[in-house]
Parts: sequence; C-alpha cells; structure tokens
Amino acid sequence: MTNQSLARSYLLKAQKRLKALAVLRDEEAHSDVVREAQELVELALKGMLRAVGIEPPKFHDVGGLLIEHDTKFFADVRERLPRAAEISKRLRRERELAFYGDIDFIPTEEYSAVDGQRAYEEAAWVVVLATDVVGRLTN
Repeated sequence: MTNQSLARSYLLKAQKRLKALAVLRDEEAHSDVVREAQELVELALKGMLRAVGIEPPKFHDVGGLLIEHDTKFFADVRERLPRAAEISKRLRRERELAFYGDIDFIPTEEYSAVDGQRAYEEAAWVVVLATDVVGRLTN
C-alpha cells in the first residue's frame, strides 16, 4: 500500500465519520461529538500528510507537522493550514475529557450543544480541506 492509497483511505474514513458525527450531534450526544470530531480530524490531517509524502507519527495532534511542512502544499492550502492546526490542537486537548471525563467532570453534563456544534463545524471544515488536498495530490 502506498502513501497515496493510504491518504485516500484516511480521507474516506473521515468523510464517513462526518456522517456519523451528524447523527451524534442530532442525538445531542455533545461529548461524543467532540471526541469523535478529534478522531476524524486526526485521520483527515494524517491523510493530508501522507498525500504530500510525510509519514505521520503515532500521536494524535499532527497540526504542527502541517505547519512544519507547509511548503509541500499548494499556496491556497498553505494559508488554511494554521486553522487546521489550531482545530487539531484544541480537539486534542478535549480528547480524553470528552470520552472519560474525570471525578469532577462528567462529559455528558459538561459539554453543551454549542460545544458539539463547534466540533462538528470544525470537523466538516477539515474534511473539505483534506478532500481538496488528497483529491488534488492523489489523482
């Protein structure tokens, strides 16, 4: 399997997860939207990295690598990379809390519709970006 075919696979998985994210959002499972949005964004960004020939590391927030290797992307993509990195970083911070919570943090009580909607919109934005990148570079 090549980086290009893996990039397409990651993108496809992210696109399908976006549909699942909409269901979670509609079910008002706000903490689950936040958690799943993080995983979706991670897949999409790792697909983008693979599309430009970068082997993504085994950690969750790869936004910094997008910035580090920004010259490998088209100029119109390059200007959107800081927002993608920002989204990745923010969702990475929420990853464990959204899923497991803590003794004083119950995810189903702490996350609101606003949190869920923001996570959904950011994930959708990243999917559009990744679709542009992977589509252009793997065809």
